[in-house]
Amino acid sequence: MGFTIGGIREIRSGSRRRGRSSECTAVAEFTGLWGWDVVAGARAAGGACSCGRVDCGEPGAHPLEFAPEVTAGATLDEVVRTWSDYPGASIMLAVGRTFDVIDVAAPTGRRALIRLERMGLPLGPVSALPEGRVQFFVAPGAAAELPELLYRMGWDDADSLDLRGLGPGTYITAPPSDRGGRGPARWLRPPALDSASKPPAARLLLGTLAYVAHRSRA
Repeated sequence: MGFTIGGIREIRSGSRRRGRSSECTAVAEFTGLWGWDVVAGARAAGGACSCGRVDCGEPGAHPLEFAPEVTAGATLDEVVRTWSDYPGASIMLAVGRTFDVIDVAAPTGRRALIRLERMGLPLGPVSALPEGRVQFFVAPGAAAELPELLYRMGWDDADSLDLRGLGPGTYITAPPSDRGGRGPARWLRPPALDSASKPPAARLLLGTLAYVAHRSRA
């Protein structure tokens, strides 16, 4: 993608010089360095969602209606112009374009991450949500292929493993944003230049994830 460590420093130092918010800095890194599409998301406080809907099914965990996407490649100045209309918004990442997500229970995800790192398998970013889920970034298409991949690996009881594939049309809360008033999303494995735009194929991780999920259930 042509980004450099110097580019990261320029975005961060530029934010400090011009008084830009930490949210703008984070969004600019996601769009300009990692090549991800971002949209402003709702916040939750006291059980109420900032979208204003009393019947909101995902308080503080969904994109704001009518908020435009900040597309991959957007500069810090472009981010600031958009984000100034949504001060304090959470950062939501569009799934199904540069990456899909495998979403697992936190105990499974943390144990599997340790095993995967020890095995030296390629890994993309990995985030943890305060409601007890861990999300592995994998190559696009994984969500649609997940049931078949698990079946081929011999896991014909895939539903009981609590492995969820998230693909096109879904959005996830990006660190360091608050998730539904429960606390911030956090990186267990932050994005890096060699993996953010080209995360690994799901099949490389799925065997370990399924095995650990099965052991955790047992």
